[in-house]
Amino acid sequence: MPTTVLLMIDMQNGYLLQDVRDALGWPPIWRLNEVVAECRALLIDARAAGIPVVYSRQIVSPAGQLASNPRVARHQRYRSARVPKITDEDRAWRARLMDAVAPEPGDLVLEKTRHNFFAYTELGPVLRSLGAQRLIVAGLQTNVCVEATVRAALEHNFEVAVPEDAVTTDGPALQHAALNSMRVLYVEVAPWRDLIAPESSWDTAFTTPNYGRDTAYWIDPVTTSAPR
Repeated sequence: MPTTVLLMIDMQNGYLLQDVRDALGWPPIWRLNEVVAECRALLIDARAAGIPVVYSRQIVSPAGQLASNPRVARHQRYRSARVPKITDEDRAWRARLMDAVAPEPGDLVLEKTRHNFFAYTELGPVLRSLGAQRLIVAGLQTNVCVEATVRAALEHNFEVAVPEDAVTTDGPALQHAALNSMRVLYVEVAPWRDLIAPESSWDTAFTTPNYGRDTAYWIDPVTTSAPR
């Protein structure tokens, strides 16, 4: 069996509060409680199956504005003007990983400053040391850090899967669109229990016609006669 590693992306306390999101006009994370529960169950079963777990924890770059492009700097000014001030203690709590999915001895936690978990981190060398061939990418948010990490993982020549029941984002439209975007890249998208099953072949992406594609607008030129 190929060596599988589970990447758990940015499951941090800040997502449990809505105050910052409200201040920025963002909706609640869709099905957050259910997805946290599924991530917890995935972690338990993955560890029992001997699958290594690597967490990412998003932090602000220590280089501050020196590391920011102009667009990011504008966003930070916009955010600072609208988000209520919080204490250092509160800020530290928000940055911590959720208790429900907390790391256990033997798990690895790597900090990242970009959406893509591979960027400016030791993830690549760690995965090589683990002999990883397959990656399961779970956590938050589907269309942001999960998808960015998935695309990078493909470029690093890993087989990649996303557990559709253990990821979520800002509403069902973005969730489904992101999953379909990854399907088109031949990412295996399925419930997590199917992905970690010993007999799982991860071949749905290759064997399913029009996998991830919207065919409602399309007329098959082979099977459909052109109008006369």
